[in-house]
Amino acid sequence: MNSVVGRTASRSFTALRSVLLVLFALTSAAPLLMLVVQSLGTGWFFPALVPGHWTLDAWNLREGADAMLRALGTSVVLAIATAILACAAAIPLGRSLARLHGWPRHLAAAAAFLPVAAPPLALGTGLQVMLIRLGLGGTAAGVLVAHLVPAVGYLTLLFLGTFTLFDARVEEESRTLGATRAQTWRRVTLPLLRPQIAEALIVGFLVSWTQFALTLVVGGGDVRALPIEVFAYVRAGQDQPAAVGSLLLVIPPAIAFVALRWGARRTAMSFA
Repeated sequence: MNSVVGRTASRSFTALRSVLLVLFALTSAAPLLMLVVQSLGTGWFFPALVPGHWTLDAWNLREGADAMLRALGTSVVLAIATAILACAAAIPLGRSLARLHGWPRHLAAAAAFLPVAAPPLALGTGLQVMLIRLGLGGTAAGVLVAHLVPAVGYLTLLFLGTFTLFDARVEEESRTLGATRAQTWRRVTLPLLRPQIAEALIVGFLVSWTQFALTLVVGGGDVRALPIEVFAYVRAGQDQPAAVGSLLLVIPPAIAFVALRWGARRTAMSFA
């Protein structure tokens, strides 16, 4: 009797879990599917369930979409520059923090976490005052500096964890064999950190790629990155270009997710 009840309960739990997973998948995919439909359909008015016409005109970025292409290029350049510069700054910062102990480490980690936790609008407002005084307000250079603030915070915390677990004895061994500090860094440390650096570059890219408030406040509307351009299309009621721009914003995070999953699986296989 108990075994029958147990099997029934197990089947019910399995069915409930399957239903919840399906609902989760639908709620996650529904917004993206709506964007795809919106980018392809025209004449979509209530109460019609589907657009009246279908067209690929909105995806033809070579014709009549100069603003979208410029915004896309601006976002790509800002994100790549942010990733490289933030990673270059975060590696020595993370290593320095990992060498601290006790309250100094906690204080330094809190300082790195502050720009990550602060609301982007508040962070952008404070940065705008400073950057205007430096003559960088409303410029791409100023927006890059603003993007670097949270990106360096994220990556410093990432490398803090990396160097906390890093075995520095391999560096000491290379030094005892006659390698200089530069040679040890280039031929020993960096190869060991290659997976973490790749992850950091991806995270730094995404931190910049998704910035809206910082770009809007510091850029003052003059730096037309892709999130700003999408917002302008939404406010203007241009649904198709807004949907296309939104889907373009989704592509790098999707690629990053696949790359990180592939990297994690490869790392797990190497330790197996």
